[in-house]
Amino acid sequence: MDCENKESELRKFGSSRTSSASSSLRRRSLSLSLSLPKHLNDDDDDENESVSEAGDIGDRELQSNRYSGSGRLRLIGENAPEHGVVVPISEDTSGVTPVLPIKLISQPDHKKNDEKKEVPWVLEYTSCLLFLAVFGILGVLLRYGLQKLFGPGIVGATSDHSYMYLDLPSNMVGSFLMGWFGVVFKEDISRISSQLAIGLSTGFLGSLTTFSGWNQKMLELSVEGQWVFVVLGYLLGLFLVAYSIIFGIETAKGANWLYRRADMDSSNSGTDCHWRVDSCKCHLIVILILLLILASLWGMSIGLEVNEFSSGSPKAQLWLACIVGPFGVWIRWFLARLNGRGLGKSGLLKWVPFGTLIANVSAACIMAALATLKKAVNTETCDTVASGIQFGLLGCLSTVSTFIAEFHAMRGSKYPWRAYVYGLCTTLISFVLGTLIYSVPVWVENFN
Repeated sequence: MDCENKESELRKFGSSRTSSASSSLRRRSLSLSLSLPKHLNDDDDDENESVSEAGDIGDRELQSNRYSGSGRLRLIGENAPEHGVVVPISEDTSGVTPVLPIKLISQPDHKKNDEKKEVPWVLEYTSCLLFLAVFGILGVLLRYGLQKLFGPGIVGATSDHSYMYLDLPSNMVGSFLMGWFGVVFKEDISRISSQLAIGLSTGFLGSLTTFSGWNQKMLELSVEGQWVFVVLGYLLGLFLVAYSIIFGIETAKGANWLYRRADMDSSNSGTDCHWRVDSCKCHLIVILILLLILASLWGMSIGLEVNEFSSGSPKAQLWLACIVGPFGVWIRWFLARLNGRGLGKSGLLKWVPFGTLIANVSAACIMAALATLKKAVNTETCDTVASGIQFGLLGCLSTVSTFIAEFHAMRGSKYPWRAYVYGLCTTLISFVLGTLIYSVPVWVENFN
């Protein structure tokens, strides 16, 4: 009897250990299975943000001085997974020692020293706004020059009555340069000055390219009944700017490789650090220089506008565009902070760059409204003022360079179909609203 009791106790003890071990394994596997979707969701969230922030993130870019591996500014610890390590549950909780937090990222000493002499945010914002304004005016001037160069007067490659619209060359050039200064070399430029990088990509290239002008030309073609030209204008325009940024990135990578190789062989490598704008004194000098340049550009534009306004010439529209253009750049830059945020507290549709979408659609709608106003009023003064606002304020508010950078990033992501959905939504919403604002009144009122 004693032997049988001992054997039964041993069997119970063995079965209890087996059940305990199996329950522990089940808990561990459950912990792993619960943590796996979390990691996948975190990866998807990071990719959603990266594609929607590929072009611009507005003033949020000033909040960080560090670049992620993808080449965009990110805060360290931003979007870090909350449960990066799965800790198995122990059966004996009495001997569990607390897990101390691990410092994942340690900053070097020179980084800590740089933080001690941090530049006041007022100086950073001021210099950034001035960079945007100056480069915005330069973008307007270059866009006007490319219109005249490739337009009917000289080369004759573009026209108001063709799917090769007047702003196509500037959109292609801006997209090509976006591959250089907005993708490949943006990190190198930011080492010198983050404000300079923002001024080049958001200010200059964003103002050189325009989505609202592109959309308005398609609306005018639709009013004339040229629906085939409308479809070709959208498809060919998107195709050309998409491959312009690809060509820009590839050539910039080649130039970067040559530069790195020459820099390795040079004995003067590392001297570019002397040009870094990282102190209050440097920022004040830059602000003073930019103020002088902006005052000169605005003063020249105002003076020439006064002389040309009564004539109603295209130059009068250009100088007015230079006066109001910086305001469009500033509005677009502040709207860009919505990129990568998604909708609501849950961040729904983070992959959609809502800041760029709002800027392009709103500029297209306002441009259509001003075009309707010009048709209705039909005076020289109204044409000059409305056209100047269209070319300057709305041309700088909308952008193709940022739009195509986001489109390119989406095409290279795990979900390339998002690029075409984003492009279709931008063009379709703008065209439908523009049709209601511009085309329908022109058809109904029979404006000439």
